[in-house]
Amino acid sequence: MSRLLERGGVQLESGPQGLAVSGNVDFEIAAPLAEAGGAWLTEQAAGARVVLDLGGVEQVSSAALSVLLEWTRQARMADVEILQVRLSAPLARLTRVAGLDELLPLAGEA
Repeated sequence: MSRLLERGGVQLESGPQGLAVSGNVDFEIAAPLAEAGGAWLTEQAAGARVVLDLGGVEQVSSAALSVLLEWTRQARMADVEILQVRLSAPLARLTRVAGLDELLPLAGEA
């Protein structure tokens, strides 16, 4: 795994399967997190298949959903397929409440 971002207890890493986030995602870290992950996604070859692993996101706000939706948008623009989205239990609950669980290829709760 390569570390793409580490700030305020939040880490973003890339590996052969995709991106992994851990820590407390809030509005202070959302923009840099979205930017770093988006840059990685746009560097992938067209047709690449990736996993977005947010199972390590401990406490969550709507900021994490914003990052996830931005990565989904950027992956679509780069012709990168998101095979699976892994969510922590708190993020999975928020995703269900927001009605986004139907839009994502969810793997279930961590």
